[in-house]
Amino acid sequence: MVDINIKIKDREGVIHEVLAPTDMAMNIMEVCKSYELPVEGTCGGMAMCASCQCYILSDHSISDMEDEEEAMLSEAFHVKDNSRLGCQIPITKELHGLEIELAPES
Repeated sequence: MVDINIKIKDREGVIHEVLAPTDMAMNIMEVCKSYELPVEGTCGGMAMCASCQCYILSDHSISDMEDEEEAMLSEAFHVKDNSRLGCQIPITKELHGLEIELAPES
């Protein structure tokens, strides 16, 4: 089992250093939920609600956006150039040291 470190800044500005397993097919949204961070993920990770929107703060190479994610972010609030949906970012060893910030609630 290989765990990676991820830093997640919550909506109050508190930084949480969490461990995320790379061998469980999890994504950023699921990791946030497992640490009881305030991410709803109301659509269950289908890129249909933007309640897991986050901002990528570190310089990591993340998989390109699929059409569904791009469409959802085009309708979401508080979108920035570095916005992504946490449910669309699988946990891989390449994301070790990733730093994200949770977007404000809509």
